[in-house]
This record gives sequence, C-alpha cells and structure tokens, in this order.
Amino acid sequence: MKKKIMIAGAGILDVLVRPVERDVFEKGSVPVETIQISTGGDALNEATVLARLLEEENQVELVTVLGKDRAGGTILEHCRKEGIGTELVIEEASLETGVNIVMVEKNGSRSFFTNPRSSLRKLALTHFPEKFPKETGIFCLASIFVSPKLGGSELAEIFERAKMQGSCVCADMTKCKNGETVEDIREALACLDYLFVNEEEAAMVTGKKQPDDMAEEFLACGVKTVLIKCGARGCYVKGKEAEGQFPAVPGTRCLDTTGAGDSFAAGFLCALSEGRSLKECIRWANTCGALATEKTGACEGIQNRRQVLERMKQWDRL
Repeated sequence: MKKKIMIAGAGILDVLVRPVERDVFEKGSVPVETIQISTGGDALNEATVLARLLEEENQVELVTVLGKDRAGGTILEHCRKEGIGTELVIEEASLETGVNIVMVEKNGSRSFFTNPRSSLRKLALTHFPEKFPKETGIFCLASIFVSPKLGGSELAEIFERAKMQGSCVCADMTKCKNGETVEDIREALACLDYLFVNEEEAAMVTGKKQPDDMAEEFLACGVKTVLIKCGARGCYVKGKEAEGQFPAVPGTRCLDTTGAGDSFAAGFLCALSEGRSLKECIRWANTCGALATEKTGACEGIQNRRQVLERMKQWDRL
C-alpha cells in the first residue's frame, strides 16, 4: 500500500480583495479589480496543492476542526472534489468555521482580518488520533503558532505519535503571536525532520538576522533540516544533506503571495514522498512557491502536476 501524507492545521475560507491601497480606510468606497472567495488556511492550502501534484485519490489526509455551518460544508465539498481524505476532520456545532478577509496590495503583500473565536484557532491535542494510521508516511503540521492550544509540549506529543508509526515529521511556521522563541518550542523542534519557515518568522523566534544564523538556532534545537523561505531569493537550506542558498524560479511575475509558502511546502512534500533527493525536493518547492504567486488566491496558481513539470523545463532552458 502506498504511504499517505497527513496534513494538520487550519482549513478556512478566504475572501480576497485586490489590489488594496494603504489609505483604504480613509475612503468611503474603493473600486478594486478582484473580490473572490476561495478555500484557505495553511493546512487546507497544502493539502489541496499536494493532492493536485500527486494526482491520486485519498493520498492526502486532512486533520482539522470545522464548524457545522455553510462555510464548513463548502470546505468538505472542496476536499471531496480535490480527493483529500476527511476521515480525521472534526465538526463541532459550537464553532463557526473560520473566514478570513485578505487584503492584497499591488506588490502582492497581504494583510488579514481574522476571527479568533472561529475554528481557525481551535485545533487542539484532542483533535488528533491517539494512534496515527500505519499507512501515514509523512506527517506535516501547518503551521506552528497558528493554534494557541498547541504549545511546545502538545506539539511534541503529536510529533512523537507520528514518529511512533514510522512517519517522517515536518512542520511549517507562521509568525509567533506572543514573543515566543525557539526555547518555548524546543521539545517540539527536536522531533522535526524538516522545518519550513520564512525569514521574518525565523528572525522573530531566533533573534538572528542572517539565514545561516537562524538555521543554526533551529539545528541546535534538534531539527534535522531547515528550509528558510527567502521570497524572490529562493530559499536557504541547512542540514546534513545540503547547505546553502537555492535560487528562486527566474522570470516569476508576483501578483499575490497568499499561499506561496504553503505551495512551497506542498511541492517539497510531494517530491519527498516520491523518494527524490533533497536538492530535487527543493527544486519542486521553489517551483511551486513561484507558481502560487502568479495568480490571486492561495491555490489558484497550481492546477496539476504537468504544469509544475513544464515550469521546471522552462527554468532549465533559461
């Protein structure tokens, strides 16, 4: 039986508005080019892109919590359409499913309105299975610091459960909310085979300014390989198998960075699940991250595996 990839974290809906100027609140009415509703949340974004890359039903399993409402139903229907497994999705009648307002500037930068009382922040240790399915080959949390109920000790327990089943354990990261440092999540970091984090997030928890120094802080906590996303500069990677800066895809036209980091992680996980080398995994990650920025919406930039392969061929010809 082929091993599955389990993605845990938030699944929500995004209302994307683009482009938005900084003075938007000084005007009574503002015309924009695009207002659209799409699925969102780190985990659902990763699971969606990953399912499209793998092109096989139920090879991706989602762990999340939703409300029993229209937004939650929309997300479950999306999962069925994309071939994402939902056996581990928990529905709670007392919750509202998270809906974010995402304001996108002309340069692709984003600002968010979120509801902290919604399902977005409610994922907890109790939502995870006591024993992970034995067919789980890779487990990825998307993302550290999204769920206030998942602190260092809770994350460590979840990661250990995955490791007990023989899974490769990965995690993405978002900005810390309360001044946390690597020391606050050291026991969780010690369980990770791969960590995906962008420069700003890494600087906040390590106190360092250079990617190499940031990576060293994570490695000192026990992470096996660190991938620091550097936007237009690609990514910096440090671990036993590779070290150094890996370039971004040339010629990328950035429109919206929503979901770019999630697509980066999905590309890496897809290649990892297929037994590719670390350098090949990084190439897949950078390609998927680039494609994600060229469309408005978290998952609109990547529709299928063929698209990613073609973009890599174009990259080789440049």
